[in-house]
Amino acid sequence: MESSSPAIRTVTLKIITDKPVKKTPYQVKGVFMRQYPDEEIIPLLDGRYRDRFLYPRVQVKILNEQIYVVGINEGVDSIMAMADKFDFLDFGNITFQVLDVDLEERDDLFRPITRMIRYRFITPWIALNQTTGIRYRYLNSMEKMNYLSRLLSQNIVFLAREMGMQLEEKVFTRLSLTSLFPKTVDETYWGAFNGEFRTNFILPNYLGIGNGITRGYGALYGLYNPAMFSFDESEIKGEIKEEDIPDEEVPNLASDDGVSMEDVPKPRPRARSKRSSGRSKPRRGSGTRKVLSEEFHIEEESRPAPRRRKRPSKPKEEPDDESRFNTEEYHKKRHEW
Repeated sequence: MESSSPAIRTVTLKIITDKPVKKTPYQVKGVFMRQYPDEEIIPLLDGRYRDRFLYPRVQVKILNEQIYVVGINEGVDSIMAMADKFDFLDFGNITFQVLDVDLEERDDLFRPITRMIRYRFITPWIALNQTTGIRYRYLNSMEKMNYLSRLLSQNIVFLAREMGMQLEEKVFTRLSLTSLFPKTVDETYWGAFNGEFRTNFILPNYLGIGNGITRGYGALYGLYNPAMFSFDESEIKGEIKEEDIPDEEVPNLASDDGVSMEDVPKPRPRARSKRSSGRSKPRRGSGTRKVLSEEFHIEEESRPAPRRRKRPSKPKEEPDDESRFNTEEYHKKRHEW
């Protein structure tokens, strides 16, 4: 498989604190915004660039009760500039002392290859939104797996396009999920899955795929050596060479189950509304389906949207005793990636 593009830079920053971090990514970003308001990373966190980037260039994760900050392309330099500035993180009701940071920058972890690599979702992959979930419901088991595999391939092709790549061949994925029954996430009625997948594309650890990326969902981890995999201890280090990847051939490139760039319509940014949430309602029956994530629409097929009963709205929850900037509701209003 070939591609035409410059090397894609990625960086992972792990913040090691004196206590386990039992907070949400929104709360962590809120502390960053308050303590470091003038840093160049802030516009990449608070939603000011959502019209410029369909895919968030900086992502915050809470994994094993530790903070990870992942950056790709335009987000790399801003993360590296912050690495030596963390001293403590004040959440109002608790303060974490930063003991150390672990920084890894790479330029070879986002590219197509000629082998299939194994990955695991270490946070649930939210593949389905309300619209795609309705279609998914009426498929049989084989159709459901094929449908999800194609969605995941579309995710990867979309990311490649977002980073300015031109893929010459198709992207293939093979899913292995714990269940074909999606778990409903929060009040969004998104459908989430757990499991593993194989694809002919190298992806950096902890990068998010699917819906809910800024909430920490869809984080993946490469299993280049499955027998030695342990998320608590192992990390992929050193240069990745194709000869070191297990000898599993890519499916027949002439088959029709791969996804090419021509198969993924270019997304259009979601129209802004005057409401603080920035969410605009699509016209009924417009046929526009959000395929890959909540950040954009994919105009893939023009078909009437199925009629469904309006779900009762949930009452708004009052914020807890933490200051307002630490609440998830606050950041939902600031940005909706």
